[in-house]
Amino acid sequence: MITLHDKGVFLSGGVLHTSAPVSPQEGRSRTLAWSILQAHSASGDPERLQIRFDAMVSHDITYVGIIQQARASGMREFPIPYALTNCHNSLCAVGGTINEDDHVFGLSAARKYGGIYVPANQSVIHSYAREQLAGCGRMILGSDSHTRYGALGTMAVGEGGPELAKQLLKNTWDAPYPKVVLVYLTGAPQRGVGPHDVAIALVKATFESGFANNCVLEFAGPGVAGLPIDYRNGVDVMTTETTCLSSIWETDGETEGFYNAHQRGELFFELRPGDFAWYDKYIELDLSQIEPMIALPFHPSNAWTIREFLENAPDILAKVEADAQKRYPKAKVNLTQKVRNGDVWADQGVIAGCAGGLFDNIAEAADILRGGSCGDGYFTLDVYPTSVPVSLELTKIGAAADLLQSGAVLKPSFCGPCFGAGDVPAHNGLSLRHTTRNFPNREGSKPGEGQFAAVCLMDARSIAATALNGGKITPATELDYVPVRHAYHFDAGVYEKRVYNGWKAGPQPDTELILGPNITDWPKMQPLADHLLVELAAVLRDPVTTTDELIPSGETSSYRSNPLRLAEFTLSRREPAYVGRAKAIAECEAGRLAGNVPEKLQALLNRCRIRAEETQFGSCVFANRPGDGSAREQAASCQKVLGGFANICYDFATKRYRSNCINWGILPFTLDEGTNFPYEAGDCVFVPDIRKAIEEGREDIPARVLKADGGETELTLHVRGLTAEEKEIILDGCLMNYYAKRAD
Repeated sequence: MITLHDKGVFLSGGVLHTSAPVSPQEGRSRTLAWSILQAHSASGDPERLQIRFDAMVSHDITYVGIIQQARASGMREFPIPYALTNCHNSLCAVGGTINEDDHVFGLSAARKYGGIYVPANQSVIHSYAREQLAGCGRMILGSDSHTRYGALGTMAVGEGGPELAKQLLKNTWDAPYPKVVLVYLTGAPQRGVGPHDVAIALVKATFESGFANNCVLEFAGPGVAGLPIDYRNGVDVMTTETTCLSSIWETDGETEGFYNAHQRGELFFELRPGDFAWYDKYIELDLSQIEPMIALPFHPSNAWTIREFLENAPDILAKVEADAQKRYPKAKVNLTQKVRNGDVWADQGVIAGCAGGLFDNIAEAADILRGGSCGDGYFTLDVYPTSVPVSLELTKIGAAADLLQSGAVLKPSFCGPCFGAGDVPAHNGLSLRHTTRNFPNREGSKPGEGQFAAVCLMDARSIAATALNGGKITPATELDYVPVRHAYHFDAGVYEKRVYNGWKAGPQPDTELILGPNITDWPKMQPLADHLLVELAAVLRDPVTTTDELIPSGETSSYRSNPLRLAEFTLSRREPAYVGRAKAIAECEAGRLAGNVPEKLQALLNRCRIRAEETQFGSCVFANRPGDGSAREQAASCQKVLGGFANICYDFATKRYRSNCINWGILPFTLDEGTNFPYEAGDCVFVPDIRKAIEEGREDIPARVLKADGGETELTLHVRGLTAEEKEIILDGCLMNYYAKRAD
């Protein structure tokens, strides 16, 4: 089905070769990734990329902070097309005006700086980017981790907000040239097997080993031609869950049809790897062997074929229960009750967002449900098309009517079900979702408070088959139905009437930004001192810590324009004591800065034999491998707002989280694998001469652990691979300080 090859391979004429008339060095320059990345790099060094993107996209829980950072750093107008969509903070109902205040700010910023403003419920972020910004050979940067448009011949990268602020200030996105992994597609999917089945199988095969971590996935091979463009888009957007850096596909007539349908045909040209293109590694994926899949909590890689799951459901669900109970002792988890008479029954189905809400997915779900019923029991089915143009076309072809007549509910374009701000199931509910993630809390429950719900990822086709059976989990391959391939007709008038396009109109610098009472500026941040003393405020032993655990999504999203208020939620669903500990540490640092060193801090300084005026005191988070998941910068910025100065880990799960830490002046310390770290919250780590070490580019940094019980041990920390700019950002205290210093 899927075979991983941890060795290089050549591709020529659609055929794999172990040898070639060219060297691997020459062959690597013949990949699609090489040609696009080098065309966008300003460095002159092919191994050190400095990328300038063609366009950017942000949604309404990130764009306020990005614009505020760039504005504070001297931005006067948007230098490239920048779309501000309103698909995340639309229904995060916490009361008051703060959600809509962000949207009004967004429109005023689009007018002032020349941006594109997409009103709430018009489109989800990635649908608008596909429809209006993608182009063959282009590159797009987005402040959302699922920024992936490779199936359209566009290399896209999801990053934290500071990286977008850099582009707004006409600077570059810097990275070493990545490894490129070929995904070689053969065969054709069975009827009833959808893009999510392929994507989940790919994530299962690659995630745990880190096979694609920070690599570019390049899709080619004879299997590509038989896939409709929505199918390709549905697989492509899920490549984020492999932890790859970006993706790119060869393009063909199917791709051209997408651009023609969206009245942008001039942006298509054929992209194919050159003869004997060389790849660092490769994946063979036989589409004909993929079965309907289900990903169990708490990760898309915790996956089974639905057939395997149903055959072993009591044991598999018991393991999920045990895992959930270990993570959330207050929750009374009972998923094995979903097994009745040999069947497994779900409580909810959701088809939504950039992965699920695509035209073909919903149209085929309607084919399955036509003339049937979702039943009048506990099971419900909600469907969110990705954009108003998609909703309009579904209405015109009758698919919307078929779904409504079956008992499904059609809802507006919104990303909420994907990050816990919509369709929250009941306690102990089992939700089947064609969305991107099923991390803890992503469905909106609060297991730390005793509420628990479980999300399983499935393709829209099998969700529809399950709905047809009243909630009994059913793979779509078991049904006898005839899918109808509908030509897609895009109505450009929808956006022409409602979307404000300031990129075409030009900036209006006299426009006043409209700042609601929740929109606040960032607090002042200090440059790095000579020495660093940090207290562990959270020690997380999980194999991987997601950004959703570092800063929860859901209703907290409403506060993302208020750094201080949002910071109150940091680690709240994973380590509730963290905020109180971090605040107490920050109070000590505030006393030090004011010249009134608290007794506790003075005692620590005495143990280190250093002076207070030379030593920064802050909090620190230890996690084995932090930062999988969302690109949201707040996972790092909230720690900094609370006085965080360091992360210590064995490795960062993603480049984007490490970049977020650096851009907020958080030291990205790593340990050698196998290094024992037996320390707990309350222990401190002293890093002498840290400023000098960063200035000199030293990567091996001696430190001492001051245990709360009075003991001390030596520790070697690493800060590896910093660019010259990243060093300066850390020394200055954060990216905003870096720009402000140079503006002066």
